[in-house]
Amino acid sequence: MLARVRRRLVISSCTARTLHVSTARQRQPFDPSAVERISEDVDVCIVGGGPAGLSAAIRLKQLEQERGKDFRIVVLEKGAEVGSHILSGAVIEPRALNELLPGWSSRPDHPLKQPATSSTMKFLTSSLAVPIPHPPQMNNDGNYIASLSRFTSWLGTIAEEMGVEVYPGFAGAGIVYSDDGKGVLGVCTNEVGLDKNFHMKETFEPGMEFRAKVTLIAEGAHGSLSKELINKFDLRCDADPQTYGIGLKEVWRVDPSQYRPGEVVHTMGWPLDWKTYGGGWVYHMADGLVSLGLVIGLDYANPWLSPYNELQRMKHHPYFSRLLSGSSTRIAYGARALNEGGLQAVPRVHFPGGALIGCSAGFVNIAKIKGTHNAMKSGMLAAEAAADALCRTNEETTVSEPASSRLSDMSAYEKSLKDSWVWSDLHEVRNIRASFNTPLGIWGGIAYSGIDSLFLKGRTPWTFRNVSRMSDAAHTLPASLCKRITYPPPQPPLSTDLLTSLTLTGTNHAEDQPIHLRVRANGVEDAAVRRDHVQRNVGEYAGLLGRACPAGVYEYVDDERTSAVEEGKSEGWGGKKLVINSQNCIHCKLCDIKVPTQDITWTVPEGGGGPKYTIT
Repeated sequence: MLARVRRRLVISSCTARTLHVSTARQRQPFDPSAVERISEDVDVCIVGGGPAGLSAAIRLKQLEQERGKDFRIVVLEKGAEVGSHILSGAVIEPRALNELLPGWSSRPDHPLKQPATSSTMKFLTSSLAVPIPHPPQMNNDGNYIASLSRFTSWLGTIAEEMGVEVYPGFAGAGIVYSDDGKGVLGVCTNEVGLDKNFHMKETFEPGMEFRAKVTLIAEGAHGSLSKELINKFDLRCDADPQTYGIGLKEVWRVDPSQYRPGEVVHTMGWPLDWKTYGGGWVYHMADGLVSLGLVIGLDYANPWLSPYNELQRMKHHPYFSRLLSGSSTRIAYGARALNEGGLQAVPRVHFPGGALIGCSAGFVNIAKIKGTHNAMKSGMLAAEAAADALCRTNEETTVSEPASSRLSDMSAYEKSLKDSWVWSDLHEVRNIRASFNTPLGIWGGIAYSGIDSLFLKGRTPWTFRNVSRMSDAAHTLPASLCKRITYPPPQPPLSTDLLTSLTLTGTNHAEDQPIHLRVRANGVEDAAVRRDHVQRNVGEYAGLLGRACPAGVYEYVDDERTSAVEEGKSEGWGGKKLVINSQNCIHCKLCDIKVPTQDITWTVPEGGGGPKYTIT
């Protein structure tokens, strides 16, 4: 209730601020330097209402009660509702939840209704599903199969009950730095009411500043603010580049004859070739639902590969077609990038004035195929360090001190993280994913992973490092060096075209707003940059993004206006131009990670836009 009341106060004041925008200026170009922003002072601002951010908020409120303090905690969530941008498999290890909310199972509204009852692994050929041993880390005794979207929504309800101000529809768009640029004083939300040409509409409202003593970044994998902070403060100086996978998921209500509640199955092999890292899953959730999907490492080399079509093809394997037979109906689809770099790719997690938590830092245990437990624990540890910093700041700071000297020191968070079970969880499996990018290759990686997970358990003097600092994008080969992949046409209802699947995401963006997917090179956005993008991505990589994007955002279409004479001034090249259907974007971040030219920058759209996941 407190959060809702405060939110109404903020919005009402924001509405009052719009009175200074005259009719004459409504379609004038937007000038950020001329805008007066409302500023809210808070103790802790958390960007991202996922498991990590909400766990941090809840833990802070617990510490507030324990210490007799009063902390103002704000969570900014870009989704229209808490949980609406959350997607995962998901089998949840409740270790962190047990620590955060020991009595969670006694709450009648909790969403962890289906315990995992069995765990198996299968190697798929084009027609067979051969049982194989699974690593002990994939044992799911005591774990729960659930929708992470629903789980996150539930955590959001608890946070609000405890007095956390949770603001869905508010996207953290920029960092507020100290005057000397050496620290973080908070974040600002993006402007609302700009048209696609960055002109102010009648509904224009400037973004707000949330100035915080501690800023926690919990955006998830490859968030825009995380990227900025990692680069500005060189947080990755001692860490490997992060590597990612793209996870594509569907939820089906299966025929009762195929439903086996609590069954967990992981697959490897077909439909992926032996050069491509990845695998599938089938999780039998509560209420007759089955989560299934495919994760593909974004270090794949062949630009002809289509993650979406690989998932559709996988469902025609006899194992999947039998599972989805009878009265089975698909009810959800979605996709999201996930961290795969492991311990070697975790950056320094603190900066002057704040910290990275959850998948903004990257705590996924790839051997377990789980990260929620580590994300939550990191949020809890950051909350404890933040509470100590707040108490210390209140006791030691004087009014005369400059802002840069009052920046909260969150270095204690990194120390506690390294002393926690999160670090040991990741240390044990640090070489498993990394072994696939060594001279051992895919088959050698499989063999090494089996030996390490079964016998060595990470107790080795070596750690595989990405010494070349090669990104996922750099692994992409020119199309001329790769075999073209021809995918069969969809066969409804088992497989469908991409746009049919996209309707199940509930994705929506206001069409007359700036495109949040920027074609940008060295800070420049112009026709020459777009032309160079088309030339390289079409000419060398056969228009990779047109196949790789799991939401049909990117198209390289015929540009009849482009002639040899016009090419010097056109955005197109070779008779092709790039079309960005940004209204389709499901915020998976694949484009920003995988485009070979590294000239696509994902930024936040107007708050509330994007997918509306409810069961993913």
